[in-house]
Amino acid sequence: MIIPVTNAIEALNSKLRRAVRTRGHFPSDDAAMKLLYLVLNHAAEDWKRPPREWFEAKTQFAVVFGERFVSQ
Repeated sequence: MIIPVTNAIEALNSKLRRAVRTRGHFPSDDAAMKLLYLVLNHAAEDWKRPPREWFEAKTQFAVVFGERFVSQ
């Protein structure tokens, strides 16, 4: 049971690292957060079953990004 969870975490981490690595550097922390938000939002569309704390994370994104975050 640990292996599928580990693979899911590693796959998500790989997507985040790939996105950050291709951009190089960011003008501000806010720009980096926006990129990570976009990557996570796109990754969530590919999931068959969302992770346990994803709903709490979506709530936090809604607080940080306000109207721009559309919860599906």
